[in-house]
Amino acid sequence: MSPDLTQKLLDKYPNLFSNKQFWGFECGDGWFDILDHLCGAITQYTYNSDDLMVDQVKEKFGRLRFYLSREDDVIHGMITMAEYMSGHVCEVCGSPGTTRGGSWFRTVCDTHAEGK
Repeated sequence: MSPDLTQKLLDKYPNLFSNKQFWGFECGDGWFDILDHLCGAITQYTYNSDDLMVDQVKEKFGRLRFYLSREDDVIHGMITMAEYMSGHVCEVCGSPGTTRGGSWFRTVCDTHAEGK
């Protein structure tokens, strides 16, 4: 994710991203809105709990993966929904996309699938 969008999430959700082991967002800019909504829902649900921190955010098999220091059934459901949604949103631009692949899976729109 671009440095500007990364900083927006870090500034907006400082408690979630207070883990010193967090390496950043290993995914494209197109999933920014999904991540923003997910972090907002988790933050509202937990009321900025100081002991809940993001461990890792990445793309794997064409979908978002979001790992927390702990989660309950409600948070697990939020994460599962965000991961599902990422399979239908272009990781590059945020347009509707499809998971495509051969040896490497990516979720991209038609334009980015063709490398334009």
